[in-house]
Amino acid sequence: MPGPQPEENEAPEAPPMETAEKAPAPKRQPSTSGGSRSGSKGSKGPKNAKGKSSGSPSRKGSSDKGGGRADNSGKSGGQGRKQERSGKSKRHLPQDDISTTRDQTAPNLDLAELQNMDMTILTKMGLELNIEGVGSLTKHELIFEILKANTEASGLLYGGGVLEVLPDGFGFLRSPSYSYLPCPEDIYMSPSQIRRFSLRTGDTVTGQIRQPREKERFFALLKVESINAEPPELKKEKVPFENLTPYFPTERLMLERGPDEISMRVVDLVTPVGRGQRGLIVAAPRTGKTVVLQKIANSVIENNDDILLIILLIDERPEEVTDMKRVVGPEVEVVSSTFDEPPDRHVQVAEMVIEKAKRQTEHGRHVVILLDSITRLARAYNTIEPHSGRILSGGVDANALHKPKRFFGAARNIEEGGSLTILATALIDTGSRMDEVIFEEFKGTGNMELRLDRKLVDKRIYPAINIEQSGTRREELLLHPDELERMWKLRRVLNEVPPVEAMELLIGKLKKTQNNIEFMLALQI
Repeated sequence: MPGPQPEENEAPEAPPMETAEKAPAPKRQPSTSGGSRSGSKGSKGPKNAKGKSSGSPSRKGSSDKGGGRADNSGKSGGQGRKQERSGKSKRHLPQDDISTTRDQTAPNLDLAELQNMDMTILTKMGLELNIEGVGSLTKHELIFEILKANTEASGLLYGGGVLEVLPDGFGFLRSPSYSYLPCPEDIYMSPSQIRRFSLRTGDTVTGQIRQPREKERFFALLKVESINAEPPELKKEKVPFENLTPYFPTERLMLERGPDEISMRVVDLVTPVGRGQRGLIVAAPRTGKTVVLQKIANSVIENNDDILLIILLIDERPEEVTDMKRVVGPEVEVVSSTFDEPPDRHVQVAEMVIEKAKRQTEHGRHVVILLDSITRLARAYNTIEPHSGRILSGGVDANALHKPKRFFGAARNIEEGGSLTILATALIDTGSRMDEVIFEEFKGTGNMELRLDRKLVDKRIYPAINIEQSGTRREELLLHPDELERMWKLRRVLNEVPPVEAMELLIGKLKKTQNNIEFMLALQI
């Protein structure tokens, strides 16, 4: 009877000790099945006198294939690159063999939990594990040492993250806790694993990991346990995002939450938002766009249990990032790239977020991205894009706006199930001709526009929404016919007066009612 075979989702480049060699070597113990060694020290096998793995033709090649020498930022070492390019060679690569039965008594650590802990708790854990120089280590280094120490004690580690596939074919699992910034505790994923499960950038992968071996620099994924919160074998059944059928939003996202939240009640009336909406929040500086985004985020979370909400802050002030995280709460993923970071970083974080959203939409889920701002993202693309020689007004390269348009254009309602909603702010009246050009390019791409008015802000009228210039395309697909008719009559009345008086009139009427339904029924038009 054949012996136990490796699991489908194990890493082909993991420890090679379990595979017996064809030519016997002197003074070596026969290989054993790895089925009962899940609690061993890092799944290490027997070594020869020089400390090299007995089943590997060269230790250096094994380390490179295992991911230890890969460059986390997108570059790999010379040996690692040769090994990755020879991945299609006829040589049979050894495979890891992990036990499917886990030692329930051994303490298990989850990488994501460590990344969300405060430094005080991590320092205490480091002292308990007798890690040297705890006080001088950064958070990334301390987490790295804690994981290594725990592996030596129990042998079981669990981790995950969002996959970023690099040009050489391998990838790393980035952490949302650090806004997908490359860091020492990122988890290496081999090209064979990526090909086996048809993985793409943006897939959320979790599983068992192992500590780095000699000459390795990163933790490596041993066993894939879930992909996008589903069993790995279901991944190949999903239709790529580009092949799904887009359609107008047909299901409404209710933003109203309580009688005192006037801003969201006005947005629900003037610019109803549907699942799959592609909306622009057009605002001049200091008109309250950040506050509007925060209130939209809280309304989406409170009124919808089945939505994954991601707030993406590009080229933002650090204090604004902290304030956003505290206002929306820990259940919302806030991903940021501050103004003191290079444009490459702005682009990288934006592409990670949109790819993650696409992968979730492929699984039939509903995703909402709140972006602040599409103007700064377009500026970043304009900086890093190779110049084509054709420069538009304001210094915008002719090819620079293609990728930010592709980002914004990903918002859609999917007929097969799922949706991707993007509400992005666009800056105007900044004194920059480039910002005006960017806004004009994006003006006709959305199907919803909410415009904030400086005149209302000067008179301290909030929300500073210009009712006449705000609206939603095909709103008849979102509203009940009676509500639609009453809203048209209300617009005709409000458009006869200046924007400031119209907003004051609407706010006064809303404060006298408990909800929008009562307000619409009370209209005498």
